Amino acid sequence: MSLETLRTRLVERLAPVDSWRPGFQAARSDFDLNPTMNRVKAELRPAAVLVPVVARAEGATVLLTRRADTLASHTGQIAFPGGRLDPGEDAVTAALREADEEVALAPAAVEVLGLSDAYETGTGFLVTPVVGWLREPPRVTPSPDEVAEVFETPWDFLMDAANHRQDFYDVDAGLRRWFWAMPWGERYIWGATAGILKGLHARLYGDETAPGAAAGEDAA
Repeated sequence: MSLETLRTRLVERLAPVDSWRPGFQAARSDFDLNPTMNRVKAELRPAAVLVPVVARAEGATVLLTRRADTLASHTGQIAFPGGRLDPGEDAVTAALREADEEVALAPAAVEVLGLSDAYETGTGFLVTPVVGWLREPPRVTPSPDEVAEVFETPWDFLMDAANHRQDFYDVDAGLRRWFWAMPWGERYIWGATAGILKGLHARLYGDETAPGAAAGEDAA
């Protein structure tokens, strides 16, 4: 694994942290695959997630969570640590706070490298992905009220476009809702989480003449 190559690419391709502004224009959304889906008419609610890249000697991984079965929404889904911004917070502060609250990931253990493309969800959130670099495997403890499980998925799997697929489910009146999915073993990574990862892949490798080879350089 060329960890330094990967870290350098992230620093070069991500948006600087100080470029964040409230009301950032979303570059990607749930509507990209569903252009006729009705948008929430209210103002988008700002949120942030932490995309923790773990620099393991055997290969980089991305830390993800499975949401608790007792939550009122998105029960059991795969997600990044994250949530709504509190008043006065910026995206980085919120992402680090939520990661600390959800899985006890110490903010001091995270080197924030930059921001990926803002993502608009069908439920009316404007999510800023904050990409963090963890030089050591983290010590985490999931908050049982919010998180059922913490796990890591290989970077090379998530950044291989062959593992990105479009799935769907049928909603009322015969309408079909499409979404990105990246199934990994028994874990079904989909929806906004997969959409954010798809956006990160495009930002890092989208203008490469051979994106698979470039991703492989970072992963092999």
